[in-house]
Amino acid sequence: MGIIKLLDEHLANQIAAGEVVERPASVLKELIENAVDAGATTVDVTAEEGGLALLRIVDNGRGIEPDDLRTAFLRHATSKISTGKDLFQIVTLGFRGEALPSIAAVAKVRCVSSMTDDGLGRALEIEGGTVKKEEDASATRGTDLTVRELFFNTPARLKYMRTVQTELGHLSDVMYRQALARPDIAFTFSHNGQTLLRTTGSGDLRQVVAAIYGTAAAKAMAEVNAEHLDYRLTGLTAMPLETRSNRNAITVLVNGRFVRSPAVVQPLLQAYHTLLPINRFPLSVLNLRMHPTLVDVNVHPAKLEVRFSKETELRAFIEEAVRKALGEQAYIPSGAAVRAPKTPTWVQEQIRFQVNPEQAEAPSASPAAPAALPDMPKPTLEELALRETAAPFRYEAEPKQAPPPWEERQNASASPGATSSGSSAAGSAYSTYRTSADRQNAEARIPEKVWQAAYAAPEKEPKPAAFPELYWVGQAHGTYIVAQNETGLYLIDQHAAHERIHYEYFYDKFGRPEEASQELLLPVTLGFAPDEYAIVRSKLKLFEQVGVYLEEFGGNTFIVRAVPHWLPEGEESDIVREMAEWVLKERAVDLFKIREKASILCSCKASIKANQALSREAGEILLKRLGACRQPFTCPHGRPIVISFSTYELEKMFKRVM
Repeated sequence: MGIIKLLDEHLANQIAAGEVVERPASVLKELIENAVDAGATTVDVTAEEGGLALLRIVDNGRGIEPDDLRTAFLRHATSKISTGKDLFQIVTLGFRGEALPSIAAVAKVRCVSSMTDDGLGRALEIEGGTVKKEEDASATRGTDLTVRELFFNTPARLKYMRTVQTELGHLSDVMYRQALARPDIAFTFSHNGQTLLRTTGSGDLRQVVAAIYGTAAAKAMAEVNAEHLDYRLTGLTAMPLETRSNRNAITVLVNGRFVRSPAVVQPLLQAYHTLLPINRFPLSVLNLRMHPTLVDVNVHPAKLEVRFSKETELRAFIEEAVRKALGEQAYIPSGAAVRAPKTPTWVQEQIRFQVNPEQAEAPSASPAAPAALPDMPKPTLEELALRETAAPFRYEAEPKQAPPPWEERQNASASPGATSSGSSAAGSAYSTYRTSADRQNAEARIPEKVWQAAYAAPEKEPKPAAFPELYWVGQAHGTYIVAQNETGLYLIDQHAAHERIHYEYFYDKFGRPEEASQELLLPVTLGFAPDEYAIVRSKLKLFEQVGVYLEEFGGNTFIVRAVPHWLPEGEESDIVREMAEWVLKERAVDLFKIREKASILCSCKASIKANQALSREAGEILLKRLGACRQPFTCPHGRPIVISFSTYELEKMFKRVM
């Protein structure tokens, strides 16, 4: 007699429940998806004890035919697919027919449903997979499904459930994702008698974000709306000032279905590159629409993973769409969390910051929409002199002595040809030319290549909102530049600002290494462990593509033969070594990544540091060059560069406005 036999239906359902019903949140997800597929416009969810004691989902959808109610709880019973072809064009959230029988196999279930408005419906009670009662019942249009004592007949599963608060967290996560996926449906969620979520069903995604994450977070999000031949991407994504410590606030929807998809999340994070600090993540809700034949949703028991047929094109499309949305925003955080009323009660005196009479004539600009910058002129000889001192745009620190009185500095700066004590290089460059005509002729001879290199930037970063025109006021603690304009006061982190300028400069340079590599007079030796040596050896071509040439020297060592001549002076060996160490740590390294890493390393080492005094001329040049950057609001590490204090905020702090 054979030993292979068919499992009975009840045992098969219990096994299937192990895949589909992992915890109460799994039950909630499946039942809400059924309600959405039924065309519901309202979904009310009630839970007790983290969903283990009770889960009740009430919707106003189409309901279930009385004759179909018992059939709906049989394995693989579904109304959503009928042939094999349907699997390749799934447009519903549920389709397998596993959810209801799997849930009923491990819980006590009561389902009441009606397809009419006459108050008549059908009720079915199932306990542990066995039908206990079926009868007519009074019911409104839609379905009312109650799940009690989940895992009551599988104590081993129940033992591994977490605390009530943990299970409640998973329930809330499901509710949030479903509400974000369908802002046109009114959701309510209550736990132990307390309402935790309520949405209006107005169709406004920003309102749903506000209900879940708060009004401030909803306001700090940029709209994403992009179309491709095969895809459409809509949603909201947070500006870099609104960050999270993990990826839990990233919601990816594919044709309205919440999924976990690296193919969407990775290009999303890449779009934020250099905009977010390390280990910080954005708040994002992205809904990707495409023809159902381009995505396979039948690859995971809980339908949480999908597979795309044109993944490479999709990744590029998502990254470009999010970059464009972020590129239209300005990222200057406010230094004071003061909310301005529509009409101040009284104003003691209006403050008008003025640098000089010429600046006083400039029209005022709104803090939310700064005036567009005029066309940036070619760099002056002062700038070139400062730039060519060592690494591009490297400053000499001012002598550590008391600065002259403000009046003397103003008079000195107003004198023709005058320079400060901290900008001798710029002063000597200026005094070389006797007349303004000589100077203009000399500037006209500046090669166009030098001009482009001075203001070059990564082609992957679109130009954000216009950077405000700022006027030098001074320096605080040798670290922060104090600037102002008609809208208020600004603090600029000089190191972060200089890093951004250098980053865009070096990124452009590393894109053209053939123009700049030169052999070292004294080659540098780098030694590695045997396994590390093999990895670096396999990546030598990547180093050459950014202008760094390594030569095998035996004994698990390399000699650095040549590097780009514009690397920060004295830092060449450290930069190459750090690049090699980074290559050893990274799992996947390509040309873009190594170019990016090399640019960040160089920008950090070449930039001015904290506690380094700047002359007025050097500070003004830094502000000008920062404003010319493509992305002047964050450093390459994602930290903010500029913080603003509006005129109103200052007046409020000094009680001039009450």
